[in-house]
Amino acid sequence: MGAAGSKLEKALGDQFPEGERYFGLENFGNTCYCNSVLQALYFCVPFREQLLEYYASNKNIADAEENLLTCLADLFSQISSQKKKTGVIAPKRFVQRLKKQNELFRSYMHQDAHEFLNFLLNELVDILEKEAQAMKSDSETLSPPEKLANGPKTAQANGILKEPLVTWVHKNFQGILTNETRCLRCETVTARDETFLDLSLDIEQNSSITSCLKNFSSTETLNAEDKFFCDKCCSLQEAQKRMKIKKPPHILVIHLKRFKYIEQLGRYKKLSYRVVFPLELKLSNTVEDADSEYSLFAVVVHVGSGPNHGHYVSLVKSHNHWLFFDDENVEMIDESAVQTFFGSAQEYSSNTDHGYILFYESLGTSGKS
Repeated sequence: MGAAGSKLEKALGDQFPEGERYFGLENFGNTCYCNSVLQALYFCVPFREQLLEYYASNKNIADAEENLLTCLADLFSQISSQKKKTGVIAPKRFVQRLKKQNELFRSYMHQDAHEFLNFLLNELVDILEKEAQAMKSDSETLSPPEKLANGPKTAQANGILKEPLVTWVHKNFQGILTNETRCLRCETVTARDETFLDLSLDIEQNSSITSCLKNFSSTETLNAEDKFFCDKCCSLQEAQKRMKIKKPPHILVIHLKRFKYIEQLGRYKKLSYRVVFPLELKLSNTVEDADSEYSLFAVVVHVGSGPNHGHYVSLVKSHNHWLFFDDENVEMIDESAVQTFFGSAQEYSSNTDHGYILFYESLGTSGKS
């Protein structure tokens, strides 16, 4: 890929961003699902910076056990510290660790990039939580005895007022949804909060992200067999239910549900629907009703007509340039080319490259690319 690398350097010329690296990732037999997501995460600047910071403060721990987090940190560090500006890196250790960790990804079959992203983020959170817990119990063991005698502190440590740990992965990707249910008899509203690391949206033909988000938050009536048990009325009642975004995340990851189970066929089918995703997105279905503004910086694209085969590539925005990553190959693309990945307006089309996972960064965050 030397030629392709130098071609990219020529294309960027003196506009090549200072200190930035654009490296393709080697494919180890159908690992494009992994490569495309890793590129999107690498160009999620706040996440990359915190991961490299984690790597710098942990690389000297000799007895550190290898896990997905250490392998990912090692890979990102390898890319960012390359002497060359472009080239190819083999994410071998990371892929080996992933397969060791989860049998789902062991076969050479076509894998789902969204399943991988979900697994990876949750795994990173678990590792960070365990590390924080271990550090906490270490510091508690080292605490002088008089500290432990201060009554309420031990009660809190025993889980009565335990705050959930917020890791840097949460700080980047976690948002809060609120599920509101209004009893139609007594008008009492019951609200239940739940956290999310990405939003999975149902899609329709010739629609947009904004309309998919509106549908996600639309009001649903619970009646007949679906009646809601109202605590105030102490009985099953008709109710209205809706989902709203209570706290939008810094990095909003949107997964378009392009693979749908079709009862009549008894199998999954890929929906090639045209869904427009804007470069700048306004989130209006939030609890506060204040618009949150986001900018698109990465798209994981599924290439292929069916759910069980195909290929994944990614589009990434870095320092105002759009780049196309296809395993080992990296090239510059025009911003206008992004719209060719919206999907197909007709059922059968020769275009099978469709946006599948979208990464948006809040314009209110620092470290924008």
